[in-house]
Amino acid sequence: MDPLFDRLSPVPSFPAYTGPYKVGTIDVELPISRLTSPSPAPEGAEDIHTVLFRVYYPAISSSDDRPITWLPAPQRLHLNFYTQFLGLGPLAAELFSFLPRYLHYITIPVHKNADLLPPPAGSESRRWPTIIFSHGLGGSRNAYSHLAGSLASHGVVVICPEHRDGTAIVSLVRNPESTLFLKLPSKVFPCIRIPHSDSPEIWAARDKQMRIRLWELGLIHEAILAVDRGDFHILHFNMNETTPGTALSQFRGKLDIQEPGKIIFGGHSFGAATVIQLLKSTYYVDRPQVSDMAAPFFTPSKDSAIRRQITEKTPSFLLDTWCFPLLSTAAKPLADLPLPVYDHSKPSSAPGGKAILAVGSEGFFKWKKHLHYTARFLSADPTEKTVSAESFVIKGSEEENKDGAEQRQLSEPHFFYVKDSAHLGQSDFGLLFPWLTKKVFQGKNPERVMRLNVRAVLQFLRENSVSSLAKTGPKDLVEGGAPTPEGEKAAVVRDDKAILAKDNNAVEAWVPIKVVGLGGEAGPDEIEFVAGTVSKAEAEKSEEDEKKMQAEMEPGFKDDKGEKGIKGLDDIIEDAPHFEPSPVLMGLMSFFILFKLFGGLYLLSSLVLAFATVLPFSVTLRW
Repeated sequence: MDPLFDRLSPVPSFPAYTGPYKVGTIDVELPISRLTSPSPAPEGAEDIHTVLFRVYYPAISSSDDRPITWLPAPQRLHLNFYTQFLGLGPLAAELFSFLPRYLHYITIPVHKNADLLPPPAGSESRRWPTIIFSHGLGGSRNAYSHLAGSLASHGVVVICPEHRDGTAIVSLVRNPESTLFLKLPSKVFPCIRIPHSDSPEIWAARDKQMRIRLWELGLIHEAILAVDRGDFHILHFNMNETTPGTALSQFRGKLDIQEPGKIIFGGHSFGAATVIQLLKSTYYVDRPQVSDMAAPFFTPSKDSAIRRQITEKTPSFLLDTWCFPLLSTAAKPLADLPLPVYDHSKPSSAPGGKAILAVGSEGFFKWKKHLHYTARFLSADPTEKTVSAESFVIKGSEEENKDGAEQRQLSEPHFFYVKDSAHLGQSDFGLLFPWLTKKVFQGKNPERVMRLNVRAVLQFLRENSVSSLAKTGPKDLVEGGAPTPEGEKAAVVRDDKAILAKDNNAVEAWVPIKVVGLGGEAGPDEIEFVAGTVSKAEAEKSEEDEKKMQAEMEPGFKDDKGEKGIKGLDDIIEDAPHFEPSPVLMGLMSFFILFKLFGGLYLLSSLVLAFATVLPFSVTLRW
């Protein structure tokens, strides 16, 4: 698209992907009755009959299949929930739902059901590296499309699940009993707005959501194994009728997911916390402190595939981790265990912090108690009040020490934040609504935020033995840090060491964080609140911080909504002022909302479109 036209268009759009490959996508929804669940279904999962995920992948260069809309169907329902999530209110949400020529037409620059590009001939496994990425509050399988698509354009397959725990903006579960001749209604799972408050009831609610999320990820792991096997007896039941069988069968033997430790896990916000609990719950399932948990989060069986997959080598990238769900009483046994990459019982194979990438926003960096808790969870010993350098030293067992084995120094985690970035900037929201992001969340330059995140993840994968990735190109290197021997900026780099360097600031707006020395100012957890060991001043400060960050994470949340928060589907149908506005009113509404949200050049473009809407109506009246 022409840059000037792109700026003038009132339809928000994404920048082009920077990798050399085109990007394809498929949508998959499989009945859980066809999958083997590695762990029992948790409370609250009774009406979840399917798992839903979108796949982003490298596509052949001749792909000309159409893109997909960013808002899933039914678009009006999703738009209504999104506008309430952003805090525009029910009336504005209803008005927005009548603007099909604007937000309804946002497209993701991917090719629907495109042919999969064969893996590079030089790749060791002849398979594509694969990521499973968990979304945060108000997310969906489409909400991180630019991050996923950017990685796919460099040679990665990215699986984006849509959780049905009440954290997705809204999700529809198809009825597996539907047939070609009898279409049964879908079950609607709206976003449940839970207050951001330090209380046992709130932690219990988040625990419930976490258990559902982990159970879903276990099922999705089974689903992608079926995709890689080309298992017709499972894939034949894909309930998304727009995804042909050939689009799924082409992945047979093409995903690098069979060898233990090969799948990369990532997530944003609640999704990052979900990844932490998935790795710990699976890897440490036989440890007494985990197996003895009164209310475990995820208990994969001994013969389950996910227990073989998650090892001490499993890489994970965590974007703006939200620590609150990790601080409940029920989660305490897991909180005291380090991520598996620090397993001191496997000194020869545990990679340490080299296999962890954490990228935060400036808002979360300035949230002091949260920053200190994040440092603990990223450290080699989360039980230390203040993270020490000694915790990253593997001393070995007594038997090994007798044999004169040397101590091994584990690397600290890769931990950074982006200056002037907002929490939602790592999702699609910053790119689609930059003016809103700046005015409401004080987030600047969302394209830079996304560019740095993508650049860091790519180099992180290279450092963890993913050698088949395409080079990082000039459009991703504009923040500097990758000079040629002559001192000029590199056109492309295969090894982008500067982006993960912990001891310099060579990359603009990219700030390294050392975890050693942090942790001492972490806020209280649920156990401390219940025990009454928290002072009144500490409790008030903790509550104040939660409320402040609530506005960044869930901008439309109001405490007086209670746990119901965003209205359910029945309430929307009952309360919404259903009317068909006249073209004149449509033009006026278009002008007002676009000016309110976007400003700048959108004012001119919306005036033109409003005039174009009203003129035919006026001519009709005259005739």
